[in-house]
Amino acid sequence: MKQKVLVGMSGGVDSSVTAFLLMQDFLVEGATMKLFDNEQILNTSKTCCALEDTEDARRVCHRLGIEHHSFQFTDVFYDEVIRRFADSYTKGETPNPCVDCNRYVKFPHLLRRAKLLGFDSIATGHYAVIRWDEEKKRHLLYRGKDKTKDQSYVLYPFTQEELAHTLLPLGDKTKDEIRQIAEQNNLHIANKPDSQDICFIPDGDYGKFLREKMGTPTQEGNIYHTNGELLGKHSGTISYTIGQRRGLGLAYRHPLYVIRKDIVQNQVIVGAEADLFTSEFFVRDVNWIAIESLTTPEQVTVMTRYRDKEGEATIYPLENGRVKVSLTQKKRAVTPGQAAVFYQGDMVLGGGTICSETEEMA
Repeated sequence: MKQKVLVGMSGGVDSSVTAFLLMQDFLVEGATMKLFDNEQILNTSKTCCALEDTEDARRVCHRLGIEHHSFQFTDVFYDEVIRRFADSYTKGETPNPCVDCNRYVKFPHLLRRAKLLGFDSIATGHYAVIRWDEEKKRHLLYRGKDKTKDQSYVLYPFTQEELAHTLLPLGDKTKDEIRQIAEQNNLHIANKPDSQDICFIPDGDYGKFLREKMGTPTQEGNIYHTNGELLGKHSGTISYTIGQRRGLGLAYRHPLYVIRKDIVQNQVIVGAEADLFTSEFFVRDVNWIAIESLTTPEQVTVMTRYRDKEGEATIYPLENGRVKVSLTQKKRAVTPGQAAVFYQGDMVLGGGTICSETEEMA
């Protein structure tokens, strides 16, 4: 008897082709997760949660002759993604809500719902590969074939339970191949553009969202140069990110970049681009995939942003479960709140959240 698979369908070409491909070997049904309830967002096609995306997913399911489910996850999404996003900015970080969504909402809640409905596994249209390693007795995560679309970076939070019950059929294909499959099988979303923006901030104005929607307090403060020179005023630290150059409103003898934010003193510190580079940083909330835990130093490559260039590093276990990362060559704008993902070749060893040195020592 064929196994039953519930495919998470966003209304895009990737998840639609995922459902089509799996129908050859499994009993497939589709499911769309409603994550955010806001008319401004539901009426735009730029994000992954627009109303028309749900309709596209339903139309694809009808075209394929499979059932379509719609699940309401707005409450958990608000608590685990939007609230975390706002809290992280309040602490001076720059969070990655897509990672939090995968970690706390999409995979755990979709899998839980699938099991309740009698499905054996879930599937998504992510570009990554899951393999069982007989020697390690663990499910492992690898980069996808299409390195320009690889999404292993945002999937590092996978648990062994989730890996064991998740299918990623696009991992061995390129984006061009996926669009070609969609066109050949008359799926109307074949040329639909990929979503770009964070679903709950379609205009990309994080500061405005935090102030107006989340009520995040802002207070005017000072902008200092790394040399201690007072350069001007800021309207709130939440409006600044590490590495930012534009919009500072400062005239100086050399280009200025945001180097760090001091939340306690309500200060933004700026400096030269060279000041953005670091050779060491710390990581918390680490999830290990290829190992149970880090007990000895490991040689890895590390990515500190999505689409980031890898850097060689040695990672060291710390007593509190966090990790110290020592880079072979300095990296630019390593930012607290972003994800640091560790690789050995194409295999994901694990990953976590970058934290500040002061947070690490606290």
